[in-house]
Amino acid sequence: QVQLVESGGGLVQAGGSLRLSCAASGRTFSNYAMGWFRQAPGKEREIVAAINWNGSRTYYADSVKGRFTISRDNAKNTVYLQMNSLKAEDTAVYYCAADVNYSGVTYEANTYDYWGQGTQVTVSS
Repeated sequence: QVQLVESGGGLVQAGGSLRLSCAASGRTFSNYAMGWFRQAPGKEREIVAAINWNGSRTYYADSVKGRFTISRDNAKNTVYLQMNSLKAEDTAVYYCAADVNYSGVTYEANTYDYWGQGTQVTVSS
């Protein structure tokens, strides 16, 4: 079992920044892939970014490339999502997820085994 707890969401003006954190517990964190997803009202859940076991490889959705950065600190069992130049269309509930059976980069939601409870990000224009 893996428990994931997100934090760092909130209300920010367009152009601003937020950093989301996701603390993991329950399994050796450095063994598995992590990802950030989001779901806006009335829309399907979508991949935002993903990272491999040691942070050497990452994946970003086209909509966030150049603005968001995913990183991880295996010593702290935590994955981060730094979000800069936020836009109104970034408004969503953000979820972190763990794929405990894979150590590489994966962006398919159905491969992830564990999910956090989500944190709301609201960008006002």
